[in-house]
Amino acid sequence: MSPFSLLLSLVLVVLAEGGVGPSNSTNSYCTESKECLQFDLLCRTKEYEVRHYSPTRWVSTDAEAYFMGVGAALAFRRLYQYITGANERGVEIEMTAPVMIKVPEQTQMWGPALYTLSFLLPSAFQHNPPAPTNDKLYFTDMPETDVYVWSYGGWMLSITSRLHAHLLTKELNRVGANYNHTHHYAVGYDSPLKLLNRHNEVWYLVEEEPVCSRTTEEPTTQNSTVTATDTSTDTPTTTSDSTTSIATTNVTDTSTASTATVSNTTATVTD
Repeated sequence: MSPFSLLLSLVLVVLAEGGVGPSNSTNSYCTESKECLQFDLLCRTKEYEVRHYSPTRWVSTDAEAYFMGVGAALAFRRLYQYITGANERGVEIEMTAPVMIKVPEQTQMWGPALYTLSFLLPSAFQHNPPAPTNDKLYFTDMPETDVYVWSYGGWMLSITSRLHAHLLTKELNRVGANYNHTHHYAVGYDSPLKLLNRHNEVWYLVEEEPVCSRTTEEPTTQNSTVTATDTSTDTPTTTSDSTTSIATTNVTDTSTASTATVSNTTATVTD
């Protein structure tokens, strides 16, 4: 390896690890994992934040389903198997937060959508993670990016995620912000075992210069959960697979079945 290639590799390692840090850092909403995705807060309005993220590596898988919760449950099981030893080295990998779901903006009526669920790799595996044994898993390199972030509490269901995504886009359109319209990210920080003070987010990727409007115009809605506090007592609906109850994801869907059991009539993906 040439000196230039070695230097480039070292730079990439530093950049990758820079985006993952301890959960007790200042900019962290993680309460159940040792490491968390780090960010720099660029600005904040009453409705949303603008954050800067360094490059990071994730392990991802796709699932086609009619509802986000069902697709996430299908994808989650594969990813959980990967971090618990279903990889070429047979090593266990620490769970991190958040868990991220890529959600397409446009879906066909009465047709399934393709959802991508991703686990953030811990700092020890950002540079050289073990290859998955399941060919449906792959690595995703998230580049350096700025995002618009809307925070909310409670449970990240398909309907609530779509609602908060709509509220964020309505506000972004009001202030004239440019953002990626093809998809957004549903981001969850808590396991199903956590009942109170849950924290979820909606992300849209910033295009061009970020906008932080501080006008006195009446806002779309008051986002009162930006400080990651929540007193919601809604009863969650979680997948019946025992493995999903101990990992850091809160993707559930009340519109599928009372126990979020994945059925062949609501999803077209098989493991």
